[in-house]
Amino acid sequence: MNYYLAVDIGASSGRHILSHVEDGKMILEEVYRFENGIAEKNGHSCWDLEHLYQSILDGLKACKDLGKAPVSMGIDTWGVDFVLLDEAGKVIGDTVAYRDARTNGMDKEVEKTLSFEALYARAGIQKAAFNTIYQFAALKKEHPEYLEKAKRFLMIPEYFNYRLTGNAMNEYTNASTSSLLDARAKTWDKELLRTLGIPTEIFGECKMPGTEVGDLTKEVQEYVGFNCKVLLPATHDTGSAYLAVPARDDKAVYISSGTWSLLGVENMEPITTPESCAANFTNEGGYNYRFRFLRNIMGLWMIQSIRRNLDKKYSFAELEQFAKEASDFTSIVDVNDDCFLNPINMIDAVKEYCRKSGQAVPETVGQVMQCVYISLADCYAKSIQGLEKITGKKYTSINIVGGGSKDGYLNMLTAKASGLTVFAGPTEGTALGNLMVQMMAFGEYTDLAAAREAIKVSFEIKEIRA
Repeated sequence: MNYYLAVDIGASSGRHILSHVEDGKMILEEVYRFENGIAEKNGHSCWDLEHLYQSILDGLKACKDLGKAPVSMGIDTWGVDFVLLDEAGKVIGDTVAYRDARTNGMDKEVEKTLSFEALYARAGIQKAAFNTIYQFAALKKEHPEYLEKAKRFLMIPEYFNYRLTGNAMNEYTNASTSSLLDARAKTWDKELLRTLGIPTEIFGECKMPGTEVGDLTKEVQEYVGFNCKVLLPATHDTGSAYLAVPARDDKAVYISSGTWSLLGVENMEPITTPESCAANFTNEGGYNYRFRFLRNIMGLWMIQSIRRNLDKKYSFAELEQFAKEASDFTSIVDVNDDCFLNPINMIDAVKEYCRKSGQAVPETVGQVMQCVYISLADCYAKSIQGLEKITGKKYTSINIVGGGSKDGYLNMLTAKASGLTVFAGPTEGTALGNLMVQMMAFGEYTDLAAAREAIKVSFEIKEIRA
């Protein structure tokens, strides 16, 4: 029996999920979990790469200790963030996180050279302050010497692959989030890079999910106790999550619901029209050169932040119940407003938005939660309306995967706001998509259609009617 390992790292935690196939069904087992988070360092919000890498190693060792060493493994993380390596293969500077304020105003700097409309027509990626292109602009302003020393550009999961195997390899789905990729050519836009003063030689060929990175180094093998193949899944977590959506037809909207809610559909060609640009939809690369035409929505980050503001005194289930008890509260916020990206206190940010917009200000925890819940559902519904206008299609259902698929109250409000049937599940969308690519590479499933059929029979999917 072959075991396959998905290392799925999110903004707040990471997991090692083992899987094998029995009678065509995917069986999952979480074998290791670790914390992740942003810490202040040298005036910036940064990721602790050494902690994350050590956690990856310890999770691999836990697989061996269980007697379930995988034949392959794949790592997925969030997008846009990156490292630069010097000639010795060492990280240059700190690994600044996308929520850091260093990119404030950097869109205006880039637009001195290239308008956003022209950039969108090339890259097809929505405007967001944290995009890789704006991180480069901030880096050039603060540490131009880093670019002079740089020999290699790697995004976060690619860096961990490099540490595990010694091989530096860029992957298509994560690269597509950077705004530095030509959406139609599906390669780095070297003309754009040169225009922005970014050295082109630090970027490698973008490889597709399913590509083998290599074996574990001898040093890693000695620590974890075995060798396995490191493969590229869709290393951008949303790319993996979209793979696992068990859609019934082509009239389904997908939502990968986690810290971010990624709402959209799959296309075979990018949509880079002025209408799409104005609506701030993005064309992220997917498996086998599919495009995830979607909108980034702030998502469960707001709820997670509120729970932290309350010192985690309440469970998510309790917060959900508080919202239900305040169901008559009707104030709505724009969940995508920059004030909610990384506020000192999310509760205060929600109250201040309501105050400034002339609405009733939530006073209780329940009212704050109800405000966030109905605001998310409202944003989902309006985003689907915008999607229909751009694509000319009428959608009939919403498929929600990821942690948010367990939130019954949010799913009910989403069905009500949109008027569409919601299919919720599977919960482990990202890890499943990661595993599906590995299993297809090893012949467990013949193609993506077969793997998606396996998802339908392997996991519970709840139906919520409007």
